[in-house]
Amino acid sequence: MKLLVFGLSITSSWGNGHATVYRGLLKALHRQGVEVIFVEKDVPWYASNRDLPSAEYVRVELYRETEQLLDLLGTEMGCADVVLVGSYFPDGVVVADYLAGRDGPLRLYYDIDTPITLAAFASQGAAPYLRSDQVPYFDALLSFTGGRALKELEGRWGARRAVAFYCAVDPEVHHRTRTDERFRSRLSYMGTYSPDRHLRWEQLFLRPSLRLPGQRFLLAGPQYPPVELPPNVRHFQHLAPGEHPAFYSSSDVTLNITRGPMVEYGYSPSVRLFEAAGCATCVVSDPWEGLEEVFEVGRELLVVSDEEEMVRLLAELNPERAEEVGERARARALREHTYEVRAAQLMELLERM
Repeated sequence: MKLLVFGLSITSSWGNGHATVYRGLLKALHRQGVEVIFVEKDVPWYASNRDLPSAEYVRVELYRETEQLLDLLGTEMGCADVVLVGSYFPDGVVVADYLAGRDGPLRLYYDIDTPITLAAFASQGAAPYLRSDQVPYFDALLSFTGGRALKELEGRWGARRAVAFYCAVDPEVHHRTRTDERFRSRLSYMGTYSPDRHLRWEQLFLRPSLRLPGQRFLLAGPQYPPVELPPNVRHFQHLAPGEHPAFYSSSDVTLNITRGPMVEYGYSPSVRLFEAAGCATCVVSDPWEGLEEVFEVGRELLVVSDEEEMVRLLAELNPERAEEVGERARARALREHTYEVRAAQLMELLERM
């Protein structure tokens, strides 16, 4: 089978979580005999931060102008069995319109940002990367978000079939490592800055770090506003995926903060949740509906709602308890949330279609 993918980026993880998702999924599909071509727009911010310029499991095609993209479509689509277009692909609207007017392979849309997309549809009728009227062009829509978002995609926006397709972990990449002194911390948080996470970030990370000056805190991610961080907080603007396992493995606890639209819809586990679990790190998350669908709250991860709960947890959680929670999360992730599992789910869907 030949799979043609149009995605935000696979070559650079700078400022986005899409890259590690595509890498894990496409590697697993390659192992199942799928030939994969990944089309990515060549933009300066990814070009200057490429941590995977090539890989044996995928052929990467870069383009700069729309004419080059259309040439690639004309060349590759004729021999593809499945075309998959991902959210935030810069010319997703162009690709969707191209597919609509032609017979050919199965067409999938992979929305790794479903609540963002749905909010844009409701307010403007379109997201920058997909118009609402283009949703029915696809044979199925794979959604990062489950729950009621699936019903809305089908009932309001005309998706032929909407399927929950969560992110996952690649155990070959995200696994327990030795402690790295650069990343040793009581609490760590990895995530690109987003205004709709700012309040939670202050409540669950910044203010606890001010109240617990004797504990070490670690922040990783770009685009944060110029806030003066306390002396016990160390900030890395960017960490390549190869450093993520050491980052998580060197943390007593790591924090998961969910973007506002994802909290509203629920059932939106971020890729960081699975990757930290793969490293057997104790995850503390903000609460949202559907979290218990992927990990058991209280046994496989912990939940806090505000600053006081976080301060109390950091003051009282002992290493043995944190280790137990992390190990249970790892076991669950390896059993149910690997990209090998997701690849098998996708292949089963394609066979049914």
